[in-house]
Parts: sequence; C-alpha cells; structure tokens
Amino acid sequence: MQTPTGTPRPITRYGTPVLHRRCAEVTVFDDALTQLVADMFASMYAAHGVGLAANQIGVDARIFVLDCPDATGAHTTAHVINPVLHLPEQRDLVTDSEGCLSVPGQYAEVTRQATATVIGVDLHGQPVRIDGTGTLARCLQHEVDHLDGLAYVDRLPARTRKRLLAAAAEHPGVGVGTGQD
Repeated sequence: MQTPTGTPRPITRYGTPVLHRRCAEVTVFDDALTQLVADMFASMYAAHGVGLAANQIGVDARIFVLDCPDATGAHTTAHVINPVLHLPEQRDLVTDSEGCLSVPGQYAEVTRQATATVIGVDLHGQPVRIDGTGTLARCLQHEVDHLDGLAYVDRLPARTRKRLLAAAAEHPGVGVGTGQD
C-alpha cells in the first residue's frame, strides 16, 4: 500500500475544548487513520513544527507525529498511536525554551525530564518505542501532554500564562504556519 499524500489542516488554538481534555484511544486501524497521520505530518511541516498531536488539528485521538533531533542531532521522524510516556525514576531535569503551534509565536522556559520514552503502536498496530534525549525527549513529553489535555503554558505560573496567551491572541495567522510545537 502506498502512503497517501497529506493535506495540511488548520492548527487548533489554545482555548478550543478538544485541546483541554484527554484524547480518545484509537481502536480502528483503517485507511482513514492512515490519511489522518499523513495530514498530521503535512500540517506539522506546513506550520514549521517539530511535533503535532491530533487534537492540535481538532481530532480527538491519541496520536502524535514528530520530526525532531535528539541530543546528538540525529533526527527521529515517527508517528505514535496510543502513546504511553515513561520517565526515569531518577529526576534529571532540564529547563529550556518551549513553544507550541497552538499558542503561536510565544515561547517560555519549561522544565522537563532530560530523557523520556514513549511506547505505543504504529498504523498497523505494531509496537513502537521511542527513547529520547535532548529536544526529542522534550517533544515526547510535550506531545503526550497535549493528548492528556495539557499545553506547555498550563505548566507556567498563571501570570506568565495569561501574558503569553494574550500575546498569542494578537499573533497574525490562524491555522497552518502559525508557530512552533
């Protein structure tokens, strides 16, 4: 089977209900799911992001795609369906700048684990495991947060969050091409 060409979809902005609740588990693995994943990649690339969760294009499903580097600079390009995040018991925290396609044009320092692992399945229901360091570890945590109804700004102090959301509301584009994830 040939992989379908994806069509970019508008990026859902912070405040839209689908971004603020846990997404539904995927139970049907069909051509529509394959097309959704292709559309997610197309949307992520059109918006110049490094990761995208399904709810960021308005779809209530536990899926994310990513194309980002690890601490060595090696890129991982993948999709994960029904991901489960695993963090090491030993806390090794790193604070770095983070942004989000759903909060366009805004960035803030966020503290996350230095390493992370996600386990899920692919389009065929086959097991997938991604072990991440550096930006990849941050991306894995960020995307699973989205699928759990949490955006990076929700991890910030209320005053900082309000300021960033107000600035994002003034950001010119709505939809594709509006920020980083």
